[in-house]
Amino acid sequence: MVFSSAIFILFFLPVVLAASYLIRPELRNLLLFCASLIFYAWGGAEHVPLLLALIVVNWLAGRVIDTTESDRQRDLVLYGVVAADIGGLIYFKYTNFLIDNINALAGLAGLSVQNVEPVILPLGISFFSFHLVSYVVDIYRGVVPAQRNLTNFGLYICFFPQLIAGPIIRYHDVGEQLTSRRTSMAKFASGVERFCLGLGKKVIFANTFGRAADQIFALPASDLGTGTAWFGLLMYALQLYYDFSGYSDMAIGLGRMFGFEYLENFNYPFLSKSIAEFWRRWHISLSNWFRDYLYTPLVFTLARRAAQKAGGTMTAYDDRLPLAGVFFICGIWHGANWTFAIFGAIHGIFLLLERGAFGNWLKTAPASLCRLYMFSVAGLSWVLFRATSLAGALDYLKAMAGFSGHTSASWPVGSFADSRLLALLPVALIACTPVFSALTRDWRARALQSFGQIALDDELPARPASRFDMAMALIRPPFALAVLLMSLTLVASQTYNPFIYFRF
Repeated sequence: MVFSSAIFILFFLPVVLAASYLIRPELRNLLLFCASLIFYAWGGAEHVPLLLALIVVNWLAGRVIDTTESDRQRDLVLYGVVAADIGGLIYFKYTNFLIDNINALAGLAGLSVQNVEPVILPLGISFFSFHLVSYVVDIYRGVVPAQRNLTNFGLYICFFPQLIAGPIIRYHDVGEQLTSRRTSMAKFASGVERFCLGLGKKVIFANTFGRAADQIFALPASDLGTGTAWFGLLMYALQLYYDFSGYSDMAIGLGRMFGFEYLENFNYPFLSKSIAEFWRRWHISLSNWFRDYLYTPLVFTLARRAAQKAGGTMTAYDDRLPLAGVFFICGIWHGANWTFAIFGAIHGIFLLLERGAFGNWLKTAPASLCRLYMFSVAGLSWVLFRATSLAGALDYLKAMAGFSGHTSASWPVGSFADSRLLALLPVALIACTPVFSALTRDWRARALQSFGQIALDDELPARPASRFDMAMALIRPPFALAVLLMSLTLVASQTYNPFIYFRF
């Protein structure tokens, strides 16, 4: 079940929302937990026992870590449960990949190839595995106490807005909200608006550009001219951004409808002037997770070992190798294919380059040139992200460079750009910037607060309402309604409706 499906929008969501607000408050978490299991079972019922088992094991491990005074026992429990979480992810996600590579090497060596039944990847395992790890690690570090209620913990792991495709929610960001979240009409309305706008990103933009990208990437690279190949990359870049940022917007909006507040996951990444800045703006929850639970502990461990060998105090350690390794792992996290590994390695290499003189040059170079550099690196790496094989990616890159030996005459750009795509393209390019932020962020909630009504967030400062605030408060609801109606029309009339990050 996807957020942009008719059954979710017209049946599942209204029923769960109505039940949540009609039921007694102390039973809401149980209701949402059960609803989330139904949501998960809709697309992967065979893996519900695995999800429940991991929830129980990590909940028990968290209790032990929180209450045990023995450091050795705490270490053993932490290492054991993290090994189980990551081990499960490795088994389900990478077994087929490892077997395929072993068979390929065996074939080259003239050995027999092993035929093994493929392992089915559970939905959302890349996301809920990271939720589980961050939970037990935060307890071990003393950041948060263990959750005593199993239902509340289960809801944190499998709450349906973020269960299948993120964003990655750390327990310390929502732990208190599990038991003391507040709802209001302003917060609910803001959630509805955010969901509608995210749905529009997905259905109106991502699906339109994705169809064109699929058609172009499906052609043999030898049939592509340079212009068409670059157009296909542009279509895929826009599909990728609007697909995932739209899903994140819908998740944030859904959480808000039920009283939860999630952190932003995208911050206009196409405005970045370096690869480092790009990863601070793109899939922010993933970047922060790798920073806090892999990169920082790795650098700290290496620094401590270096200090022990030197017999002195711990000093800063050269973090270039850990940084490159983390981004290699980040690439593999996205998919079990060498194309993803190389994708991550490319970003790691350029991040290393930006640590030196090249990074200093970027700080003084014209912004337009820096953005061209960023998009060139990110865009070319997305060819690897999109291709199904390394050979296919190389062939496509050759076509982009004009080495396919073909012109655009057979497959000109116009073959894939219908009138709707051409009308949406300039709007989508502008919407990648903050130009429309007044309509796509929380201006309405701020205006409501300024008017002295219920605030969405206590951290928003009170200030006199400007005419702009009042205008946004009046314009945003009908704008969101128009986007919703247009999206529902497209959902009812088209069958092309993939979510890219579901396969990660």
